[in-house]
Amino acid sequence: MAVIYNKEKNLFTLQTKNTTYQMKADQLGYLLHLYYGKKVDQDMDYLLTYADRGFSGNPAEMADNRTYSLDTLPQEYPVLGTGDNRSTALVIRNADYSECCDLRYVSHEIIKGKYKLDGLPAVYANDKEAETLSIILKDNSNGAQVKLLYGILEEEDIITRSAIITNSGQENLVIEKAASACLDFLAGDYELIHFHGRHTMERNMERIPVSHTEIKVESRRGASSHQHNPGVILAEHNTTEDYGNCYGMLFVYSGNFMCESGKDQFDQTRLVMGLQSEQFHYRLKHGQSLIVPETILSFSDKGFSGLSLKYHDCIRRHICRGKYANSPRPVLLNSWEAAYFDFNGNTIINLAKEAADLGIDLVVMDDGWFGNRDSDNSGLGDWIVNEQKLGCSLNELVKCVNKQGVKFGIWIEPEMVSEDSNLYREHPDFVLQIPGRQPIRSRNQLVLDFSREEVRENIFKQICSVLDQANIEYIKWDMNRNLTELYSNKNFPGCVAYNYVLGVYDFLEKLLNRYPGLLIEGCCGGGGRFDAGMLYYTPQIWCSDNTDAIDRLKIQYGTSFFYPVSTSGSHVSAVPNHQTGRITSLHTRGVVAMSGIFGYELDPGKLSDEEKEETRQQIKTYKKYAGLIQSGDYYRLSDPFKDIYTAWENISKDGTQVILSIVINEIHGNMPVYYVKLKGLKANTIYKDIESDICYQGTALMEAGLPIRCGLGEYNSYQIILNAEK
Repeated sequence: MAVIYNKEKNLFTLQTKNTTYQMKADQLGYLLHLYYGKKVDQDMDYLLTYADRGFSGNPAEMADNRTYSLDTLPQEYPVLGTGDNRSTALVIRNADYSECCDLRYVSHEIIKGKYKLDGLPAVYANDKEAETLSIILKDNSNGAQVKLLYGILEEEDIITRSAIITNSGQENLVIEKAASACLDFLAGDYELIHFHGRHTMERNMERIPVSHTEIKVESRRGASSHQHNPGVILAEHNTTEDYGNCYGMLFVYSGNFMCESGKDQFDQTRLVMGLQSEQFHYRLKHGQSLIVPETILSFSDKGFSGLSLKYHDCIRRHICRGKYANSPRPVLLNSWEAAYFDFNGNTIINLAKEAADLGIDLVVMDDGWFGNRDSDNSGLGDWIVNEQKLGCSLNELVKCVNKQGVKFGIWIEPEMVSEDSNLYREHPDFVLQIPGRQPIRSRNQLVLDFSREEVRENIFKQICSVLDQANIEYIKWDMNRNLTELYSNKNFPGCVAYNYVLGVYDFLEKLLNRYPGLLIEGCCGGGGRFDAGMLYYTPQIWCSDNTDAIDRLKIQYGTSFFYPVSTSGSHVSAVPNHQTGRITSLHTRGVVAMSGIFGYELDPGKLSDEEKEETRQQIKTYKKYAGLIQSGDYYRLSDPFKDIYTAWENISKDGTQVILSIVINEIHGNMPVYYVKLKGLKANTIYKDIESDICYQGTALMEAGLPIRCGLGEYNSYQIILNAEK
């Protein structure tokens, strides 16, 4: 059993294969957190201590007993108004404008299987894979009721948390802050690892000591953002890739989020993950509910590698859905860096011919095929094929592409509108805009109010009309600006950002239901919405608009801490690179791009005969090992922010096939030899290098490593494939 209930103590124990999570409802009905970490077989309530803490307030029921205070006790779902002055998970404004809530335990339920969240993405699992614990807390004064949901995937070492907040009272309530998960630690010296960045340089790892100054990692941009990813790691001070205790929190949501972490006055650490609270005022009338997006928790006592492997498996098996969740993805060629807006139908057909010759499976016609769209200043919102530009109908174009033996895909940006568009001229009320104020423009486009069903329905009909015209098997779904004016004439102020994201999810769900075989790749100016919420609908996401191989080493490194390589779009592009001007070899660009969903972002017609032959071999190699790359275990073997080389490893689940990839980041005179140590091999098994036929023992490769000589020239790379000898 994954959930064990001790009725005598009102104590709940959540057991996974290697971890234990424990809490109890105490004599006052407060739900106290006891323990989360390596598996134990012990009631952990002995850890709670009580003392008079001076200015820490005491519940009325304690009378003259000053030793009980929620300002010092570890809690499952702390709320404002109980005397707890730390960061809380919930803030409610009552009808009299007071901000106060006092949640007490009412009941619980244990059920087989994993709970679902209406309108929101969430981890899924069958009755044999998961159990759910549901705990009801209630404030009898204002009628606020909170259902805490815990999903336990025992074999995966995954615990998910969500909260459903319901107004069962008669007066309106306003939710000012809502989190889905809180972790309290009574002791310990921790660091917070988060992943910051900017457009074309996303998910850079940063490690900050948790101190008495509160740390906030958040997005106010309407998307999970390029600037911060909604995944954080809390690690003991000396934790490394392979050693030490660390905890992960991954928010399954694609909009504004906030993670708070800090030590309190008694050196206890609190970590909270939930919705971003600025411009969030969610009104609940009697009987209405707010569902807080899910947070995925996991713990590893084997360092960051152990934690990453758990999240990778969870996302592949229990987040990604549909035809392509666990099957090889097509190798694609995208037209963007090949032609930008300057193309016609013949351009796309020629790309398809080149693609077929090289072994590429899919050609994608990127931005510029619709409406009046020859630049990024017009046309968004008018999803009508520009047959004059293409020189043919879409159906004719796709048939010509398919005749080459190549699949066809298309780019869309459904959430946006250009002011220079028929849609905006007919429906200026469709955009997010504050009445009486000039709009804030970004990329010369505005945001459609996807919180409104009639707006979504207009765009949905347009997109379906396009998809119904031809054999379109892939969509690249883009979003190229932030949300700045959170005002809607159909929503209570403060609900817009949340309802907008639910609208996006609703659109995607309807699209997938109508076209179940469609592969959708998420994109938001590249990696600006790379999160588990989008992966529920789009099993791969364009990792970054930056295709420079050397920058990608850092971007893909940070991405890999939570997200498996099977979700990360990664392409070989032309040189000099269009974002950095850097020149790297075709071999190095191929090695880096194979650390993800492989493809090309260039015009193959401009390649030399030698480069084309090398490209054919790259594609053959990738296709041969696509199953290993997508489904195997992934290990980081170096840190590109610190080390002179970047190395990573893909290894099959049975440990019989290994791909070792290495890129030299820097070159200097008289370079030393570097030794790369592999991971996850079978200790006494012999592994043969398929190119050199040299054999190595697994233990030797893990303990002593392989020598790597840097050679002459910049950015040399190596791809070593090892097979276990039978």
